[in-house]
Amino acid sequence: MIIRVNENGSLVNNQTYTEFIKNNPGMGTLKIRATSASEALPVKDVNIIVSKQIGNDTYIFFEGKTDESGMINNIKLPTPVRITDNLDEPKFTSYKIRAEYSRDKFDKTYEISLCCGSGLIQYINITPIVNMEVGNSSGN
Repeated sequence: MIIRVNENGSLVNNQTYTEFIKNNPGMGTLKIRATSASEALPVKDVNIIVSKQIGNDTYIFFEGKTDESGMINNIKLPTPVRITDNLDEPKFTSYKIRAEYSRDKFDKTYEISLCCGSGLIQYINITPIVNMEVGNSSGN
């Protein structure tokens, strides 16, 4: 089942999500930067979905489109609280980012890990699909 998380991050009467939030009371920040032409051109209207599989369900934490500068800023995501006494084993939460851009038939999924208090920029390079003919039947 796919479940959309409310903008304030809460779901009513959902034990699985309540347990997840109990174990992830911190917050990390994600930015998306979508470009083309070796990062020279920003790409507007790339559809972004940030989700996480929890138990048997997929929870969608964010869904939106990139702006004119190819950016989505300030996506807040739950993370475990940072423990400063054990830096050898940082705690993090993993999420999936799906980027879709219909004009170039681009559809790619990225996996990220986010720690409490950290910020992450996910770069998405939109590569157009190019159909090229490699010759013809006459050998030219």
